[in-house]
Amino acid sequence: MSNRRLFWHIVEQLEAAMDRGVYTPGNRLPPERELAETFNVSRPTVREAIIALEVRGRVEVKTGSGVYVLKSNNAEKVKSINAFEVTQARALVEGEVAAVAATTITEDELAELKQTLTDMELGQDVERADKLFHKIIAQSTRNAAMILSVENLWKLRAATPEVINDYNSVCSKDSSKTIEEHTAIYNALESGDATAARHAMHNHFNRLINALFDAEETKALEEIKRKASEKRDLYSISHLTKVRG
Repeated sequence: MSNRRLFWHIVEQLEAAMDRGVYTPGNRLPPERELAETFNVSRPTVREAIIALEVRGRVEVKTGSGVYVLKSNNAEKVKSINAFEVTQARALVEGEVAAVAATTITEDELAELKQTLTDMELGQDVERADKLFHKIIAQSTRNAAMILSVENLWKLRAATPEVINDYNSVCSKDSSKTIEEHTAIYNALESGDATAARHAMHNHFNRLINALFDAEETKALEEIKRKASEKRDLYSISHLTKVRG
């Protein structure tokens, strides 16, 4: 079972326990180590599950204290969010973040960005390098609200199985496009051009949104073909002949 499926299994198990009243609002969840032993997974996998629960509004993480169960007031709202909404929000927020970063980013941060491009080109943990690229840009703004906004939008990518699957269906297909777009963003940041940085970031997400639409259309066409095939089999003369024979 993949790490993504593993952590989602833990999310489902913990949410079911909360719904049954095993963990009620105000209760603290077992420590990370104990949960890892209970589910027979690594502690990083447990951390991913906790992040997903936090985004879904089921728990609150209190540094130095633990993870506490919340009333699930926001759970349904988070479940209704789709990949298109997440991507559109990221485009708007991260476009402005890139524009600010073009005026604040340091040489050291540019070097870190360059390294993520190298890692992606070499195929070294592409997903981690992709996330780190966006994280470095946000941090370079020195704006805590912008940094938190970008972090929360990244968390929404793992908020529901639907969003995870939609992103997986497009993000893993053509990393060369991502590298090309990241390079354009990097070049704009390096030159200190806020307008170009915003434009390059918007182009990056616009391509992703179009890829999501293409994937959705493909899925819809496959479903139409499947239903048509079932109907053809049901009403075909050869099918009737086989049934009567």
